[in-house]
Amino acid sequence: MPVSSTQGTTPAQLGPPSSITKAERSLAPDIARGGMLLFIAIANVAIYVHGSGIDSYGHFTDSTTADHIALFFEKLLAAERSRPMFAILYGFGIAVMASRMFARGMDPKGVRKVLRRRSWWLILFGFIHATFLFFGDILAPYGATGLIALGFVHLSDRALRRWLIGSSVVVVVVSLPIFAWAYSGNSGNTGGTDELSNYAVQMVFGAAVSIGFTTVFTVLGLFVPLVLIGMMLQRSGWIDHPEEHLPGLRKVFVSGMVVNVLSALPVALVGLGVWEPPTFLFVSAMYLTLLGGMYAGLGYICGFALLAHRWRAKSRRGLPGAFAAVGERSLTSYLLQSIIMAPLLSAWGLGVGAHVGYLGAYGIAFGTWAVTVALAVLMDKAGRRGPFEVLLRRLTYGRKRTA
Repeated sequence: MPVSSTQGTTPAQLGPPSSITKAERSLAPDIARGGMLLFIAIANVAIYVHGSGIDSYGHFTDSTTADHIALFFEKLLAAERSRPMFAILYGFGIAVMASRMFARGMDPKGVRKVLRRRSWWLILFGFIHATFLFFGDILAPYGATGLIALGFVHLSDRALRRWLIGSSVVVVVVSLPIFAWAYSGNSGNTGGTDELSNYAVQMVFGAAVSIGFTTVFTVLGLFVPLVLIGMMLQRSGWIDHPEEHLPGLRKVFVSGMVVNVLSALPVALVGLGVWEPPTFLFVSAMYLTLLGGMYAGLGYICGFALLAHRWRAKSRRGLPGAFAAVGERSLTSYLLQSIIMAPLLSAWGLGVGAHVGYLGAYGIAFGTWAVTVALAVLMDKAGRRGPFEVLLRRLTYGRKRTA
């Protein structure tokens, strides 16, 4: 990436960049973030459900037929897709921030300093989130991955491709098999168990899991190739300017949905209760859905970019505006999901999670997402940014200085 000739310029000398105005924002990334948050809510909600036995595949033993059908479609279309989408869009955001700072004349060292500070704050946000609300937090692992991504922001496109290939090989050969084995005995339905009915125990458990997850995700580099893909998408203009890349977007979307269904089908059949594979085959099925989910996540993002192109005439009005409003406030909306669902469903809270199955839980997840959309629209109409976005920006850049 070319750098301005103002070498040696520091963030303090330039002051924080102005916020991106709504007119400057690209519609497609915001719509993609808004849709991604629904995937996240559906993927996370089962952690809060409790009061039931767990079978050898990590599924509830007292599920009704309706629950099995709901779980089938969740495994087929959403499971292990939200994290790849999040990682790709996170990399996209890093590249957007870096490109704006480079355009203002900041040198690579100064850019990395700002992004490093932001990454550490995200790690802290995630740790607090995991400790007090949701042990499945993903902000801290992404923040740690952001520290790795500091070394990529100034590289050429060719160098990024080389790193993408190398990191992908490591993830496919080493990281995903480890995660598939670890995941095979637990589908994430442990967050609301009776052992976590004591809030103090939940806090200790959440803090420990946050540290462990962040360390493991960082060491294994699971998100690195996805973050690199996001950075490359920003440079190519695929998401910012979908009208210029429609054939490629359609190709990736269609192929991504084919991979999505085929790679997730074995695990989905287990969730439906019609296949009971031995451990080795179930681990293999988990590996397949994790691997396919990485490409499927990219496919979904391309689909949202195509949707944004179709909605371009409406811009940020109506349904496109609602998706974009929550996408603009993705950090706030993500944390709001936990603020709503954790006290409502958890064993340490109101305990509603003990009285709903998969179908009810997914309904609550959709309702929670809808509430965050409504709140985002209200903030948008009032001209207010998300409070956690404002806080993160203040912590990253400090108070505004005169250049």
